[in-house]
Amino acid sequence: MATKKKSSGKKSGGRKYGKAASTSVKSAMHREKRGTLSSGKGGKGGKVKNPKQAIAIGLSEARKKGAKVPPKKSSSKKKSSSRKKSS
Repeated sequence: MATKKKSSGKKSGGRKYGKAASTSVKSAMHREKRGTLSSGKGGKGGKVKNPKQAIAIGLSEARKKGAKVPPKKSSSKKKSSSRKKSS
């Protein structure tokens, strides 16, 4: 007889990213391949050549649209510099 395997106690929380986020990333990757994706707002804005950078831009655009995307990871360097000095 086959018995059901018990889970380790953690629930799978479903999708981290919504469908709108994936379409936004897909669009950004397509623009990166064609060479029309730029990293800046205006002016000389450099062309994006790294796929990871294209994904980051796609997720950023999805956040602006209000899609289901987890918040950005904050770096630990910023946290340590904001300490108050005790006198």
